[in-house]
Amino acid sequence: VQLQASGGGLVQAGGSLRLSCAASGFTFSRYIMGWFRQAPGKEREFVATISWTGGITYYADSVRGRFTISRDNAKNTVYLQMNSLKPEDTAVYYCAGSPRYSTTRYRTDYDSWGQGTQVTVSS
Repeated sequence: VQLQASGGGLVQAGGSLRLSCAASGFTFSRYIMGWFRQAPGKEREFVATISWTGGITYYADSVRGRFTISRDNAKNTVYLQMNSLKPEDTAVYYCAGSPRYSTTRYRTDYDSWGQGTQVTVSS
């Protein structure tokens, strides 16, 4: 199982970024996928999750309405569109996968993790 996150960078507050996570080595369409983030000195926290087909999504309160998770099972890729970015969104963002059927916000339910991509939002 391999997850490769990309798309991070430096952006001004109010700007947008789109993260991608390319998956390989497993049946992507049978995995729920999630995004988590970790800011310096803080624990890794849940951002968003998406079901096998993409029909069900769930977001942390802090990003709901600004971030959108989506997936393309033909490309084995999950995305995180981040709009209206705030300085408090600054963190390393990780994609994660789980063979569970139902979506989950709990870090321990995910057994595969990408390497992370840095997102920095300047004020």
